[in-house]
Amino acid sequence: MNEEFARTLSLLRQEKKVSQRTAASALGISQALLSHYENGIREPGLPFVVKACDYYGVSADFLLGRTLTRDGATISAEELYDISDEKNNSIKGGVLALLSKKLLVNSIGVLFGLLGRTGSREAIQAAAGYLSTAVYTVYRRLYDANPDNNPDFFSVPPRHFQAGLHEADMKCCEAELADALAAHAKAKGPWPEMTHDALARDYPVLYQSILQVVHNTGARVNAISGGRKKQEKK
Repeated sequence: MNEEFARTLSLLRQEKKVSQRTAASALGISQALLSHYENGIREPGLPFVVKACDYYGVSADFLLGRTLTRDGATISAEELYDISDEKNNSIKGGVLALLSKKLLVNSIGVLFGLLGRTGSREAIQAAAGYLSTAVYTVYRRLYDANPDNNPDFFSVPPRHFQAGLHEADMKCCEAELADALAAHAKAKGPWPEMTHDALARDYPVLYQSILQVVHNTGARVNAISGGRKKQEKK
C-alpha cells in the first residue's frame, strides 16, 4: 500500500465520526490491527480493502490514493469546472476578493496559453506544479489558522510544512521549468510572440490582468530591494 492509504483510512473514520473500536468491530478486525493500518505500520489484505470501501462508501482507487473522486471516476480536462465560463459570477467577501480572483484567473489563462504555444509538456507540467504549490500554501495557511479544522487533512505533516518543504517543492518546480525551457530553446522549438501588440491582439480581454499582476509584483519586489539599499546606506 502507501502512506496515502493509511491517511485516507484514518480520515474516513474521523469523517464518519466513529471510534477506532466501533470501526474495527464493523470491519471484523481488532482495534489494535486497525490502528496499525491507519498508522501505516501494517498493510491489509484485499478482503479488508473491500470491506473498508463498503463501510465508508468509497471506491478502492480513492482509498488507495489513485483518484480524488470517491466513486473512482477519473476527470478529464473537458469535465473540469471552469469558473471563467460563468456569467456574473461573484465571490463573497467584497470587491477586493472578486478583483484578486479575476486578476489571477485571467493571468493564468494567458500564462498557459503562452506555454501551450511552445508545445513543451515538461514546461507546462513544471509551471503547473509551481502554481499548484502556491495555491496549496495559501489554502493550507487559511485551513491551519482555524484550530477547529482537522490537521490530519493534509498528507504533509505540520512539522514538515512549517520547515518549508513546500517551498523546496516550488524551487524544484522552478528549476524544472528553467531546464524545460532551456531544452526547448536548444531544440529550436516554437516560441509565442510576446510583444505588447501581439499579446493585446491574442489576449484582448486577459492581457490587462497579467500587466496588472506584473506591475503589482514588481512594486512589491522593488520595495524589498529599496529597503535593503536603505539599510546598506546606513
